[in-house]
Amino acid sequence: MTFVINHMDQLDWNILDTGTQPAENNMLLDAELLENLDQHTLPILHFYNWQGDSATYGCFVNPWDYLNLEEAKRRELKLAKRPTGGGIVFHIWDLAFSVLIPSNHSYFSERTLDNYAFVNNAVLAAVSSFLSERPELIPCNAKGLDPSCARFCMAQPTKYDVVLHGKKIAGAAQRKTKKGFLHQGTIALKMPPEEYLRAILRPGTKVIDAINAHTFPLLGPDDNLEEGRKALRQALQNQLTREYQYVTNSH
Repeated sequence: MTFVINHMDQLDWNILDTGTQPAENNMLLDAELLENLDQHTLPILHFYNWQGDSATYGCFVNPWDYLNLEEAKRRELKLAKRPTGGGIVFHIWDLAFSVLIPSNHSYFSERTLDNYAFVNNAVLAAVSSFLSERPELIPCNAKGLDPSCARFCMAQPTKYDVVLHGKKIAGAAQRKTKKGFLHQGTIALKMPPEEYLRAILRPGTKVIDAINAHTFPLLGPDDNLEEGRKALRQALQNQLTREYQYVTNSH
């Protein structure tokens, strides 16, 4: 598969923007970046957009156990399996991004939670510029309203997610190999319409209640989604590259 990639070097990061792609292409490219993560490669920050309404799901989740297949087809919702774990994420109201760190780099840790903390501390700093209060990294998993909630990223905060007053702003899933790790993140910008969730989700669970109770979007209902995405991309890029310089210069 051929992808058009715009490379932008900033400090000691390789910033990739692969533009608007189908959901499957975005996930294939992340998998390829991890597979080809050379030991001399700079850390990578990967941005992408979605062609149409899209959702991704972790490699251990069967989305059709939780989604209405007929309604998904009617609404032309495109699904793709992530090369990482985690639950179902709707990429209609969020900012999605990926971070890749080679295993011989000072940012790489054999402890997965340390890798989560590294990226999500930069996410925390980036989203703080949109808020009047400072969020935090949740220290432990929150309790789900029912077992299905664990299959939806924004329905149940987990350890080291970025939260404000217990509500989730940003979550992620990771995959670690001998070559390094891939961190696939999502940051909530708008609340999904309840009408959409009731149509697209299978009935009989508390997932909608959990999403409403546990999600903190950065933007208000009247804010422009694309402008918010653009501003947040820049804030995240700035924070990651600043954090990188701080850590490497302190050793």
